Amino acid sequence: MAFIALIAILIATLNTNVAANVVSPSNDFSNLNPRLISFRTGGFITGIVGVLMMPWKLLSDFSAYIFGWLVGYSGLLGPIAGVMIADYFIVRHRSLTWTICTGEAGNMNTRRVSILGRLVSLVLGVVVALLGLAIPSLRWLYDYAWFVGFAVSAGSYVALMSGDMWQLFPRRR
Repeated sequence: MAFIALIAILIATLNTNVAANVVSPSNDFSNLNPRLISFRTGGFITGIVGVLMMPWKLLSDFSAYIFGWLVGYSGLLGPIAGVMIADYFIVRHRSLTWTICTGEAGNMNTRRVSILGRLVSLVLGVVVALLGLAIPSLRWLYDYAWFVGFAVSAGSYVALMSGDMWQLFPRRR
């Protein structure tokens, strides 16, 4: 009886995790070109990409998984969080309007958006966070990739969006 219950829990966990991790990328692929890529086709693309990433190689060695994949991935996610949090809390002072979120033309007094400033801050945070892979003496930058990327991208974004620096990175109204 315990063995059957264990198998049921295993199947339920596997189905839940697979379904939860396929819905978002399937929608993303589908939204790239809705006329050509349906949700089902997006799911197939997600499955193919998942197999091509060879997850069994990631899981073959725990140190490669943790220090290779998870820390490297955090070096990409930290800068994204840094730009988002700095934009909301520091640049916009916790004030968002619908026109900012949708990009619609609206009140000229609303805070302006700089796509180029966001991209420059993002790239700067990623490069500094992953610099530890190339330079052994700076390995600590990679070991703390999420925090380093977050701090660099948030700081650079605030600097780019403050004062006269915005003229280098034009903002879209």
